Formats: sequence, structure tokens, C-alpha cells
Amino acid sequence: MIVDSHAHYDDEKFDEDRAEVMKRIHKQGVVRVVNPSSDLESVEKCIQLADDYDFIYTAVGLHPHEAKSFSLGTVDMLRETARHRKVVAIGEVGLDYHYDLSPRNVQKECLAAHIQLAKELSLPLIIHDREAHQDILDIIRSEKAYTVGGVFHCFTGSVEMARQVLDMGFYISLGGAVTFKNARRPVDVAKYVPGDRLLIETDSPYMAPVPYRGKRNDSGYLTEVISRLSSIRKTDQDLLARQTAINADRLFGLDL
Repeated sequence: MIVDSHAHYDDEKFDEDRAEVMKRIHKQGVVRVVNPSSDLESVEKCIQLADDYDFIYTAVGLHPHEAKSFSLGTVDMLRETARHRKVVAIGEVGLDYHYDLSPRNVQKECLAAHIQLAKELSLPLIIHDREAHQDILDIIRSEKAYTVGGVFHCFTGSVEMARQVLDMGFYISLGGAVTFKNARRPVDVAKYVPGDRLLIETDSPYMAPVPYRGKRNDSGYLTEVISRLSSIRKTDQDLLARQTAINADRLFGLDL
């Protein structure tokens, strides 16, 4: 039993064989996938994907790259869309200081607005944090995002940051990066996170694990992540897969 807590099957990289991929990963034991939106166009695609496949759930929000397109009208649209029965979170939202494709002050305003929406709707948050660790923590505290919680996806912070994130009630999700050579931080965090607060993900079509690095990722490759994490944490692979699936169900309400 495997739950992929973060994937983007609405991405154009799956346009030619999406149905085949969905069928294959389900046969490979992937029982649930959370497929968050990243921009306004993808919101509709993600809803359609969740309607088309029983095991796909979704989240609605603007990736920090798209924060520049955010407006009050966006909040109204997301609020209405979030009432769909298979929307289980607000996201993915956050801060990305690596590319800075939206001005940082705009990213912060967009994140704060999404947090308020999540609180209004009592939905967890899917947080994107790239090279913005302290600002993310500051906004989560100031906006009281810990009242709804959520998950830091593809966590890239230190063990100390993980401690703060966990103390605020958030989950931590790890993916392909934990298999990369010289991946010290993800390995240290993988050792530290309690079993009942760990999620796994692909971030498909990105972040494929070794030995598939550089290829299009999909949920079938989660077995590599599970294998590596079970080795790091010295636990059974089936137990780790089951525990992370239970954790995802607890956070998102996936009807497992």
C-alpha cells in the first residue's frame, strides 16, 4: 500500500500516455495520489483528473512561481473550487527564492492569503520552501498556519528546521532527493522525523530517484524512495510504506 503525497500528473509531460501511467501505477500498488495545482490553469486540470480517477485527490493553490498572477479574485475562485469533494488541501503554496520568478514580497503576500483561506476552510497546507527557510517559518508563525497544519513537501531544510516544523504540527515529506549521492541533509532528516509524521512523494514528473535520475518521474518509482528510507531508518519496507500511507490519510482524509 503506497500513497504518493505529491505529484503533478496534470503536467504536459504526461499528455501522451497519462491513462497508461495511471493504470500502471495503480497496478504497482499506489492506492492514493495527491495531485496539487500550481497555477490557475492547472486548478481545472487537477479537478478533472480527480474526477476521472478514484485514487487521485487534489489540492488548489498557486505555486510561488505564479504568485505574480495572484489577486483577490484568485482567492474567491480557489475558495469555490476547494469545496469539491476531492480537494483535500490548499497548495502547493510557499516561497521560492532560488528562481525568484515572482517578487519576494508578492510571494509572501500570496502565501499569507492562502494560509488565511486554509484556516477559513479548515484544510491543511502543502508548503513549497526553496531557499526561504526562515521567512517561511516566520510567516507560518505570524499567520498561525499551525492551526491547520499541513506538510512541507520535498523538505530541504536542516534537522533543526525539521524540529521547528514538527513542533508546529506539520508533516515532512521526502522524495527522490534522499537517494541522491551526497544527499546529507535529506538523510539526516530521514533519520530524525518520527514515523508518524513522515510522508513520501515523487513530485512527478520531476525529481526521479536514483537510478532513474534525469528521467520522467512517476509514482511507480516510489519503491526506490521506500527502499532507501527503510535502509536509513532500519525498518521494513512494507511497514514504512504502510505507515506513510496511514500518515497521508490522517493528514488529508483520503478514505483509505
